[in-house]
Amino acid sequence: MKILVCISRTPDTTAKIAFTDNNTKFASDGVQWIINPYDEWYALVRAIELKEKDASVVLHVIHVGGAESEAIIRKALALGGDEAIRVNSEDQDPQVVAHQIAQVAKEGGYSLILTGKETIDHNGSSMGALVAEMLDMNYVALATRLEIEGTLATVHREIEGGEEIVSTPLPLVLSCQKGMAEARIPNMRGIMAARTRPLKVVDAYPFASTTSNEQFTLPPPKAGVKLIPADNPELLVKLLREEAKAL
Repeated sequence: MKILVCISRTPDTTAKIAFTDNNTKFASDGVQWIINPYDEWYALVRAIELKEKDASVVLHVIHVGGAESEAIIRKALALGGDEAIRVNSEDQDPQVVAHQIAQVAKEGGYSLILTGKETIDHNGSSMGALVAEMLDMNYVALATRLEIEGTLATVHREIEGGEEIVSTPLPLVLSCQKGMAEARIPNMRGIMAARTRPLKVVDAYPFASTTSNEQFTLPPPKAGVKLIPADNPELLVKLLREEAKAL
């Protein structure tokens, strides 16, 4: 079985967010970049677990982006990927990115394609569905557990009020969330091996972007904390009713 894990590059959760060019571009100077946690902790680690269970599994990692992304790609290889593919495109339109992944997947003959449920910067949650549609593959979203037996996948996913269990044949596209796997860190052996594992760079496939960012806005600053004396519950109730609108 061949598995393809899609990884994206996102700012570290502690990064200070700012915008330039009249709030139309993200200010990337000084930002620490990481693998999107949903892609790394759940999609990639679950794929590694499947490979550890079955030595015949081939695990590839794909990223759509520029050369500055190669550090995070090498980390994915250090965790356990066999080979990485970087599509040389700076376009962040989700349809363009999905098209690049789908074209590589068509040529690679993958049985299972894993993505995180969303990225922590844009929270679009669209990549898995777009790739599945372009490849005409089965798709299950927001998976919390995955088991493979032969050519049949059993997927658990949370629904309102309970859990849903889905069985579907491969090939399959799956978006993963918390519960799928436990986060790992690369060991020294993996880090050393990642230096020599293949990282293939391919040119972007033609596909016209249909969207553009008009403006980014930061959330309003948080209001200051008000301390209410313990012996004045009437004031607390008044503020909750008139200012917080919580009552």
